Amino acid sequence: MPDLRELYQEVILEHNKAPRNYREMETANHTAEGYNPLCGDHFTVYLDLEDDSIRDISFQGSGCAISKASASLMTQSVRGKTRAEAEILFNQFHKLVTGQPANGSRADLGKLAVFSGVSEFPVRVKCATLAWHALHAAMRGKQETVSTE
Repeated sequence: MPDLRELYQEVILEHNKAPRNYREMETANHTAEGYNPLCGDHFTVYLDLEDDSIRDISFQGSGCAISKASASLMTQSVRGKTRAEAEILFNQFHKLVTGQPANGSRADLGKLAVFSGVSEFPVRVKCATLAWHALHAAMRGKQETVSTE
């Protein structure tokens, strides 16, 4: 298992160093901010929703390696999905990082499975889920800042 953990760490560090979809989106029709006052992670999630589908998604902000990598991988995972599919993915991801039994397999999560070790560090769960909570708020059209506290 140490080799798998090392691979997971490498993926997280790579997405932290070079996050995907890290940009302000001028065409966004939904946005939401996420803030973790405990550690200072702060992200804005931008969505271009067309009908019920996430046509485009991006984010900007700052945070620890786990929060930035999670936001990066989240944007890759939900682009092109419907709101309902994104919600299902969020629920599966949340179960993974909190160590709860999942409805599906880890394979259903794709690259998001790299966050499986987060459940061993409960204080890091909020880091991993911050961008996801902001996505959830953006899809619902909520304008207030989402906090993990």
